Amino acid sequence: MSETTELSATGLAAAVRRREVSPVEAVRAALDRIEKTNPAVNAFVTVCAERALERAAAAERAVTAGAELGPLHGVPIGVKDLDPVAGVRTGRGSLVFAEDVPQETVLCVERLEEAGAIVVGKTNTPEFGFKATTDSALHGPASTPFNPAMNAGGSSGGSAAAVAAGMVPLAQGSDGGGSLRVPAAFCGVFALMPSFGRVPVPARPNAFRRLNPMICYAPLARTVADAALGVDLMSGAHPYDPYSFPSAGRLTEELHGDLTGLTVAYSPDLGGYPVEPEVEAAVRAALPALRDAGATVEEVDFRLPLPHAELTTTWRRYLSVAHAESAAISRENGIDLLGDYAGSIDRGYLDSIRVGDALGAVEFRLEDLKRTRVLYAFEELFDRYSLVVSPVNCVSGIPNSDGRDTVGPSSVEGQAVDPFVGWSLTSPFNLIGSPAASVPVGRAANGVPVGLQIAARRREDALVIRASAALEARLPWAASYRDLDLDAAAA
Repeated sequence: MSETTELSATGLAAAVRRREVSPVEAVRAALDRIEKTNPAVNAFVTVCAERALERAAAAERAVTAGAELGPLHGVPIGVKDLDPVAGVRTGRGSLVFAEDVPQETVLCVERLEEAGAIVVGKTNTPEFGFKATTDSALHGPASTPFNPAMNAGGSSGGSAAAVAAGMVPLAQGSDGGGSLRVPAAFCGVFALMPSFGRVPVPARPNAFRRLNPMICYAPLARTVADAALGVDLMSGAHPYDPYSFPSAGRLTEELHGDLTGLTVAYSPDLGGYPVEPEVEAAVRAALPALRDAGATVEEVDFRLPLPHAELTTTWRRYLSVAHAESAAISRENGIDLLGDYAGSIDRGYLDSIRVGDALGAVEFRLEDLKRTRVLYAFEELFDRYSLVVSPVNCVSGIPNSDGRDTVGPSSVEGQAVDPFVGWSLTSPFNLIGSPAASVPVGRAANGVPVGLQIAARRREDALVIRASAALEARLPWAASYRDLDLDAAAA
């Protein structure tokens, strides 16, 4: 990485304010880094260089004029290709929408742009974001920069890989079952899935669609401070999102990492997920750092009220109904995904649509009874502990497929798992709306990073950030990015 691309988002913004780096220099450095390293990991699928440089020039004029600058003034960012940016191609990982160019920008990115950030391109994602690996017929797989033969995870895999590779210091993503935390873990970056409703996402034509499962938006970053700032900037109630709420306090005020008085429950498997020993060992090895920060850490025999396979099935049914709804809306707009376009759609996504179509309304509502049991189980745990810690993923990595159809394993440690997402411990927190983060805590033998998951009761995001900052201070991971030689991998 160049000196400029090594800077964090907050560090780069500070350098811009001090006139040590101009916005044009920052954007050109990001574009150069993308050109050199993207072939190795396939993180960016669209680069909007002309748009970015025009905005950088305007940002530079503002600096020269002594104008008031936003907290991310001149900082280049990436945006997940599921979400619209006005005037920039947004393919959603699908051959059907490969050349779609929206006329509006998703609110969370709009807020980052208002803070001075500059979008340099769109990042890789699986078709419609429907699985926890990043691969599609449209763009192929995104790889973790730590081992380009292994997948970045998904569905925000391109954003995670871009940040880890130093292409941008901050990239937007979303999470409906692990889509921030899974790739953050595999790519060795930090991500907080905030409490459901903290970051508003006005959805059209159905403003209520993000509830099943609970879908959250946030940035991925190389530092906890950058991610905290990004969430702060994205947060705040919006009238078009009925689930959004005003945020009390700023997460950037919780970076001191003092955990005195906090109690932490460590569950190595969340009550039954099959976790590879290498992954569990890396997470367990990080626990003393939490104790060193002042927390009381206890291993608990926590048991979810449902077997992990049944829990994943429940989560998949929610997602299938969402997919069926999206297909119905597309059909009303003249695009029949199950008809003329079926040959261009991932078979797994088509199967999910069909499951959603076949699910009766009452049967769908009764799934909430299982979800309620999950909520109560965690609430009882949160009555006794401030935070819950576990691995993020069950596995130490997922090899990329040659067929542009990468999914995870169908079994882990001798137990059957859903290959689309059943090998991660993330989806339970999307069922209950709790904040949960992925913190890098080491690397597996294959070089792929391992993530530790920290979760708290809903709206206790500050505790998650505080604990994450404590780990970052005691187990710093920033130097790990310097080991990457992606220029050679791309050659």
